[in-house]
Amino acid sequence: MPRLALLHGFTQTGRSWAPLLPALEERVGDHSDVCTPDLPGHGTRSDVRVDLWDAARLLGEECGRAAYVGYSMGGRVALHLGLERPDLVERLVLVSATGGIEDAGERAARRRDDEALAQMLEDDGVEAFLQRWLSAPLFTDLSPDAAGLDARRENTAAGLAAALRLMGTGTQERLLRRLDQLTMPVLVVAGERDDKFAEQALHLGGWIGPTAQLVLVPDAGHACHLENPDAFLDLVVPFLEDDDGHGH
Repeated sequence: MPRLALLHGFTQTGRSWAPLLPALEERVGDHSDVCTPDLPGHGTRSDVRVDLWDAARLLGEECGRAAYVGYSMGGRVALHLGLERPDLVERLVLVSATGGIEDAGERAARRRDDEALAQMLEDDGVEAFLQRWLSAPLFTDLSPDAAGLDARRENTAAGLAAALRLMGTGTQERLLRRLDQLTMPVLVVAGERDDKFAEQALHLGGWIGPTAQLVLVPDAGHACHLENPDAFLDLVVPFLEDDDGHGH
């Protein structure tokens, strides 16, 4: 099992992976070399203002050569690192992630949506924003217990707003046509109940090509690793432990 870097999603922190770590350790034995950094704009990096490329460089410097598992915004950061520094990424697991919005009009609309969310954060504060954010249809399957509100509350409105503006899907470059440059084995993961991202996963896998595998986590939506952690780890751990040299 290689060193592991786990990259969290928007409004979370590195602590958001804590619920999975005991079960992960159980499956891989005494493997404790796990890096769970805070993304720019989040947690201890609330004051850091960078785009996705610089976020990838920052986290690559912190975690070094590893298998990178990224969820949602963290998946997009991991994807950028895989393209920018393939020497650091032994394996890549993209969970509920996207390679960018192809259509210019849709991308502009998403930028407007991200700006509106950023304004809402600045106007209403983190607590009110989290209540609205987690009540969105995307998180229907995420129980309050699994949502990890304590870790999310460590964030600042200014940090999260900056992350939306600089690292949101609306500002993300369209990477789909570059995805066949990924040289490492890639596992693309989505929750089977998350129709939008299950479709995105198919799309991503198709653009990446033969180095990619696609899996759907049963009985789970967007935050599939938190909603059904055992099923998630059953799919991801064998991929991480597979040392047949595929893709090298």
